[in-house]
Amino acid sequence: MRILTTALMATAPLLILASAAQAQELPGRWSFSAGAASDNRSKDASKSDGDPFVWGAAEWESESGLFYAGPGLETIKSGGSELEAEFNAGVRPQWGGFDFDFGAAYKWRVDADPGYDDKAWEFTADMKRSIGPASARLRLQHSPDGAGSVKSWTWVAVRGGWDFTDKLNVSAEVGRREQNESVDYTGYNIGATYALTDNLEAELRWHGTNAKVPGEQYDDALVAGISVYF
Repeated sequence: MRILTTALMATAPLLILASAAQAQELPGRWSFSAGAASDNRSKDASKSDGDPFVWGAAEWESESGLFYAGPGLETIKSGGSELEAEFNAGVRPQWGGFDFDFGAAYKWRVDADPGYDDKAWEFTADMKRSIGPASARLRLQHSPDGAGSVKSWTWVAVRGGWDFTDKLNVSAEVGRREQNESVDYTGYNIGATYALTDNLEAELRWHGTNAKVPGEQYDDALVAGISVYF
């Protein structure tokens, strides 16, 4: 019952926002997405202690596609909180044949334990390029003060992918995370996404790290997920 309640908490505000956006003729475009997976993996570490999670997001994009902003929600297990909310904003310019994405996210963990550091800023810079079926991405992320006991951290990762068909994509990524007041580690993942329909996508991905820490957070795991876009 508690998992169901948390899932409803995660999706209800986004459904309300979707209805409000459709009811108003806002400039630009709105898109919405939601999904579930067997583990909530971020930078190859678990945010749900190895348990399944659900997520939802809404995004407004300007007519030119340059600017974007929107909220997101996901279930977690950290510091007594079971729900993380965030608001993202950024720009997606193109230059020299590359696609860039520079964004900032403000995140907070709902109903965390007293004294727990439940808020954090996170900044992301992506550089992407696709040539035929091949794609690549270089990602740099940084937080000046992460949630919980983690202070500043930096994540640098390289991902490569290949479209075997118009529905099947296989990709692999390796990254390095340096953290103050927490463990430094190298993370890696490899997996595939398959478009079941124009709006529904399934994913199967193996995640691992070299962190030697007891518990589920840094353990290797095979994660299955499904996402819907509308």
